Amino acid sequence: MKTHVKPFRIVALLVAVAFVASACESSFDSLVEERIAENPIPTGATYSSGSADYSNIVSIGNSLTAGLMDGALYNQAQAHSFPNLMAQALEPAGAGVFTQPSINSVNGYNTSVQSPACNPVCGRFALDTNIPGPSPVINGDPIAPFTGNKEALNNFGVPGLHLWQLDEPGAGNPNSPYYSGFYARFASQPGVSTVLDDAIARNPSFITFWVGNNDVLSYLATGGVNDALLTDVATFQSLFTSAMTKIATQTTAKGVVADIPPLAAAPTFRAVAYNAIPLDAATAEQLNANFAGFNQLIDALAAPPFSLPAEVLAGRKIQYQAGQNAVLVQDDAATDLGPYFDQIQGAGLIDAATRAAIAPYEQARQLRVDATVGPELLLLSAGSVLGTPADPTNPLSLIGLVVPLADSYTLTADEILKAEVARQTFNAIIKQVVAATNQASGETRFALWETNSATSAFTDLFGLDGSPLGIVIEGVNLAPDFSPNGVFSTDGVHPNFRGSAILANEFIDVAENAFGGTLPRVDVLDLPSVLLCDASCLSRQ
Repeated sequence: MKTHVKPFRIVALLVAVAFVASACESSFDSLVEERIAENPIPTGATYSSGSADYSNIVSIGNSLTAGLMDGALYNQAQAHSFPNLMAQALEPAGAGVFTQPSINSVNGYNTSVQSPACNPVCGRFALDTNIPGPSPVINGDPIAPFTGNKEALNNFGVPGLHLWQLDEPGAGNPNSPYYSGFYARFASQPGVSTVLDDAIARNPSFITFWVGNNDVLSYLATGGVNDALLTDVATFQSLFTSAMTKIATQTTAKGVVADIPPLAAAPTFRAVAYNAIPLDAATAEQLNANFAGFNQLIDALAAPPFSLPAEVLAGRKIQYQAGQNAVLVQDDAATDLGPYFDQIQGAGLIDAATRAAIAPYEQARQLRVDATVGPELLLLSAGSVLGTPADPTNPLSLIGLVVPLADSYTLTADEILKAEVARQTFNAIIKQVVAATNQASGETRFALWETNSATSAFTDLFGLDGSPLGIVIEGVNLAPDFSPNGVFSTDGVHPNFRGSAILANEFIDVAENAFGGTLPRVDVLDLPSVLLCDASCLSRQ
């Protein structure tokens, strides 16, 4: 198929806010360290712990608990993990020293992207306003063993942790499919101990327990191409029940358990819109002329002798218009039209050259707005691919416009729905198990933070109740993105320093409501937001 279109440029990220240079600085380590050291306590305030004991807080979870931000676990991010901020805030209510397995790296190891140009490895992302979008810094560090006192640890957050790794010795064994380098680095006995047993061994007086996110997120973050990345419901129920039983019977701790938040609302799935392709009228007209023959074949498949159902062919024509246009994608779940195209060729209605030209469109379609889940989604990583030539020798082979974008960069309506059903099912299990554990204990030992409740920060942030996007803190509206006024870090999944403080306050709110007392909170606005690029960014080399 021949085409003559004007190349277009899709920026690596579409951030729907104005960047304000004064809102953030790229270098603020001294400011952060000063604020951490001071951590001022309001004068005249009287705090109490109620029926809870915060003297030895232990936190169990994944990257959110560990403090991973900007695609990496690095010193300042770890210092701003929500459990660390929470423990610091609760000092006036009796919280003791909170020790974390220090990563001892200024920039960390970027878990999302690596490049030989980073030498030796890429570090955390920073926001390059010239793109605009995230760029890794070049001076990262490989994941290194923790050399401190493992017996004094309080933070058992393991980036990437799935529920099926929580109580599995293989999580510390590099030869096991359960292996996690982030756990092995501080495991008490790598290959023998488990995350859960190590945490319980600390004899906690209070626990935060937040697992299960990755049992859904892994599926979403890889474009929904592998159903096996959604943990089986029966497995989830069995493992979560076992973990809660173990915590309840082998400790005397009270604590807060969190369920799985609305993951698909995160910026990594929202920053690049489904209709991210801008076209002028002339280009749209030319593209439509070039796809006219293909669209006629779709019409032919609706007529005898094929008579394919309308629901099979719906959305399979490729059409453009002036303005914003839906991205052309490969949908591996769509009916494969290849065998029908072969029959059309066999009937002599198209020649071999035309058959070869339409081969890329056998399972292609444009993204759409679904009546149930809303707009279909693109991953943040799609932003760096859209509008680039699929064939370097052919500048008109533009991905997302002429050449379908790979399925791994997209989340179709069916995939979004599948993940959401799993998430809500898992949350129902978490709620049931927490209630059963409390009943067996004869008291409320574990309070549940329902992240989708009307009072949750996530409801405000993502407008789940129909309200405008954003959360208001002390009169300041903070956005659900990684702009300088946002609460997400530049990886689009994890919170930034302010976002982590909001999480800490949510756990404190739930604890205070469940166990009484009067507890202090973290000052959200006292913390910086996004890191901006300097000369160390890969994009600036």
